[in-house]
Amino acid sequence: MGDKQKLILDEPVEEGVKSYPGKHERKHKRYFQLPWYFASGLVLFWGLLFVAVVKPLFYRLPEPLTVEDASKEVFIADRAYANLYDFEAIGTKVVGSYENEHKTVQFLLKELNLIKDNIQEDLFDMEIDLQYAYGAYVKWNLVNMYQGIQNVVVKLTPKSSTSENYILVNSHFDSQPTSPSTGDDGHMVVSILEVLRVISSSRIPFEHPIIFLINGSEENSLQASHGFIAYHKWAKNCKTVINLDAAGSGGRELMFQSGPNNPWLVKIYKEGAKHYFSTTMAEEIFQTGLVPSYTDFDIFVEYGNLIGLDIGQCINGFVYHTKYDRIDVIPRAALQNTGDNLLGLVRTLSNATEMRDLSANPTGNTIFFDVLGLYLISYSADVGVKLNYGVAAAAIVLVYISLLRIADKSSVSSEQILSSFILVLVVQLIAFVLALALPLLVAYGLDKYGFSLSYFATPSLLLGLYVCPSLLGLLLPSYIYLKLKSTEKVSFAQQVQLALHGHAAVLSILCIAINYYGLRTTYVVTWTLVFYVLPLAFNLLTTLHDRGYSWSGILKVVQVAPFMYNSYLFYCFIVILTPMMGRFGLDTNPDLIIGALTALGTILSMGFLILLVNMSRRSGFVLFGLLAVTAAAVYIASSTDIGFPYRPKTNVQRVPYLQVRRVFYEYDGTVSKDESGYLFNFQDRRGVTPLLESNVDLTGLVNMTADCAKYMMCGMPLYDHRWVEAMEDTMWLPRKNPVWTPDEPILKLLNKTLQEDGTTVRFEFELQSPDHTSIFIQPNEDVTISNWSFLQEYLTTNSPPYHIYYSFGIDDTPLRFFIDLVKSNRDFTVPLFQLGIAAQYMHVNGDDEAVRFAKSIPDYAVTIQWPAFYKKYLF
Repeated sequence: MGDKQKLILDEPVEEGVKSYPGKHERKHKRYFQLPWYFASGLVLFWGLLFVAVVKPLFYRLPEPLTVEDASKEVFIADRAYANLYDFEAIGTKVVGSYENEHKTVQFLLKELNLIKDNIQEDLFDMEIDLQYAYGAYVKWNLVNMYQGIQNVVVKLTPKSSTSENYILVNSHFDSQPTSPSTGDDGHMVVSILEVLRVISSSRIPFEHPIIFLINGSEENSLQASHGFIAYHKWAKNCKTVINLDAAGSGGRELMFQSGPNNPWLVKIYKEGAKHYFSTTMAEEIFQTGLVPSYTDFDIFVEYGNLIGLDIGQCINGFVYHTKYDRIDVIPRAALQNTGDNLLGLVRTLSNATEMRDLSANPTGNTIFFDVLGLYLISYSADVGVKLNYGVAAAAIVLVYISLLRIADKSSVSSEQILSSFILVLVVQLIAFVLALALPLLVAYGLDKYGFSLSYFATPSLLLGLYVCPSLLGLLLPSYIYLKLKSTEKVSFAQQVQLALHGHAAVLSILCIAINYYGLRTTYVVTWTLVFYVLPLAFNLLTTLHDRGYSWSGILKVVQVAPFMYNSYLFYCFIVILTPMMGRFGLDTNPDLIIGALTALGTILSMGFLILLVNMSRRSGFVLFGLLAVTAAAVYIASSTDIGFPYRPKTNVQRVPYLQVRRVFYEYDGTVSKDESGYLFNFQDRRGVTPLLESNVDLTGLVNMTADCAKYMMCGMPLYDHRWVEAMEDTMWLPRKNPVWTPDEPILKLLNKTLQEDGTTVRFEFELQSPDHTSIFIQPNEDVTISNWSFLQEYLTTNSPPYHIYYSFGIDDTPLRFFIDLVKSNRDFTVPLFQLGIAAQYMHVNGDDEAVRFAKSIPDYAVTIQWPAFYKKYLF
C-alpha cells in the first residue's frame, strides 16, 4: 500500500459508519466530523478562559503596603491614601477659587515642608518654589491667556551631582467644576508626594536632579504647564518628563505616549516599572484625536521640546470630571500600583546614562506592548516593519506549501487545489467583511432607532450586540461553503484546514497593507499570524498536517496565546473608551466605534478558532446560537430597562449647562436684548431625549441654530473651545426671571484714539470680570485688526471671530487691553466691531430657581452647571 493511501486510511472513522474500500470509503471519510457537543464546548472553553484568566489579570493590582510595612525605600500606599483623604476634603478646586488658590496650595506646602524636614541632608538639597505664572499661547484656535496661575515646584538635587539635565515629574491639583478631583488628579498628586518622601529620605543615590511640578491649572486649558515650561527658572534644564494624569479612577495606570522619537524611554519604562500596562496602539489612538482629552505632555513637547512618558489612570472613566470622582472608588491597591511604577521610573530615569547627552541617543519610534501585565515586549519601529512583512510572507509561503502537500496527499493536481483555494480565499474575505459589517449594522440600527449607548451601564450586552454578530460573520461563509463543496478527493479535515489558510491569507494581506500605511499597531496582526505560522510549520514538518484533524491539536494549544492577548488588548480599549462615549458629542455614533473595536478584537481573538467549529457534526447549532444571542441582546437593548444607558452614581449621563443672562448693547448704548435661560451642551449621542422622557420641565427648549446664524458666537457665553466647537448643537431653555450672578462683568472704554496714519484707531479697555472669561471680537467686513494686546501671531493664523480665553488664579487685577483697527475710508463714526464678554461664575450654585431646576433633573444624570453673564457691545 502506498504512503499516500495509508495516510488517508489513517484518518479517524466516524463511529457507526462501516469502512468500505475505494471510492465509498473516501466519501465517508470526507464527511467525518466530530461529535455535536464539540462546537459548543469549543466556544464555551474560550469564553471561560477569558472570564477566568484574562479579566482577572486585567484588573489585577498589587497588595497595598501599610505603615506597619514602613520602609524608607518603598512606596507606602497607606500614607498616600491618608494624603488623598485630606486632598479630597478640600472640595472642588476650580482655578481662581479659594479652595484652589489657598487651601490646596497650603496643603501641598505643608506636606512638602514635612518631607523636607526628614530628607537625608548630607546627600540631597531640596528647594520648594511657589510660582505665579503670567502668559499666553495659541491652542484650539483661540488665545489662552492666564494671570497669577500657581505652580508648586520642588527641586531635589544630589549634593554630588554636576548634571545640568533635569527630570520633570508633573501632575496637577486643580479640578473641573463640581468635581473634588480625587482621581483626576489627586491620585497622582499624592503619589508624587509619597515618591518624593521615599527618595529624599532614603540613602539610594541618583545622578540627575529631579523637578516635581504640581501645577495649578491643567483643567483650565493646560495653562499652568505652559507657565512653567515657558517662564520658570528651572524649566530650561528640564529635558525629560514623566507626566501623570487621569481619565478614570481606581485602577491601573496606562503608559500611552512615549518619546517622541526616543526609543530609549521605553527601555526606561521596561526597567523601571513594576506593573506593566502599555501599548503602541493606545499611543496611536490617542494621537488620532479619538480620545476627547488632552494632557500637559503635549504642552511640554510643543513648547519645551521635552521628551518623556505620558501616563494616566483610565479605568472607570464614568466618574471622571463629576462629583462622583471620590476616594471611595479608589482602592489603596491602585495607589500602590501607581506608586511602585512611579518610584521605579523616577529612580531609573534619574540614574540613566542616556540623560548625560540626549543628542547622542538613537532616535526613532518604538513598538511596545505589555502581555497581560506580566511582561513588556518592545522593539524598534524599523525592526517592526521588517517583522511585519516577514511574518506575512512566511504565512503566505507556508500556506502555499500546505496547498501543495494537500494536493499531493489527495491525488488531485496542484492547479485544482490552488483554484479551490482562490475560492476559499474569497469566502474568507467575505467572512472578514461580514465579521466587521454585521456588528456595525447592529450599531447603526440601534442608533437609528434611538438606542445608542445601550451597553453603557451593561457591558455584558456587548457580547450579544457585537461579539456574536462578528463570530456569525466569521463562521457563516465557511459553513455554507463546506456544506456545498462537492469535491470528494480532498478530505473534510483538509477542507477545514483550507478555510483556516484562507483566513491567514486575509490577515497577511491586511498586515502588509497597514504596515505599508505606516501604523505601528500592525504588530497586533503580526503576532496573531505568528501563532498560526508556528503550528502550521510544526504540522508541515511532521505527519500531523496530513492525519485527519491531528493538525488542529497543536493549533488549539498555540492559539491560547493570541486569544488571551488580543482579548485582553481590545477589552482594555472597550473599558477605556466606553465611558468616553458618554462625552463624545452629538454628531458621532459611538456605537460604531465600540462596535468596530469589538469586532476587530473578535476577529483577531477568535478568527482561527471559530472556524474549527466546522469540524463538529452539528456546527449549525452554533450559528443558530449566535443568532439567538444577538436577537436577545438587541431586544434587551431596545425594549427593556437593562438597555437604558444610565445609572445613578456609577454610569451617569453628563448634563452640562449654563445659567445664562445675556444683554446686548447697541452702538448708542441702548439695550436691545436682555433675557435669561439655560444653555445646554449635551455630550452624548442621546442628547436631550432621556430628559424629555423624564419629569424635567423643558417647555420652550429650542436649538440654537437660528441664533448661531444671526449672532457672533451664537450670542452666548460659550465656556471654552469645546463649547465653541459644539455651539450649533447647544440648546436654549428660556426662563422668565433674570438669572442671578454674584456680580457682572464691567467693561470700561478708557480711550479711543486716532493714530497718526489716519486709517487706524486704537480702543483701550479695562475689564473687571470673574476668573474665567472669554472675549469674542468680530470686526466688520471693511475693518481689519492690525494690532492688539493679545498674541500677534493669532491674528495671522486665525480668522474672525477671535476668541481670547482669559483666566486668573491668585491675582484678580482687572485686565487692560487695546485693539488697533484699520479702515481704509477713515470713517470711524460708525460701528467698527462687536465685542462679547462671556463671564463664568463657576464657584456658586445659582439662585433658588436655578437650584430647584437642577434638583428636578433625574438622579441618573449629573449636572455640571453654573451661572454665566454675557454682554455684547458695538463699538
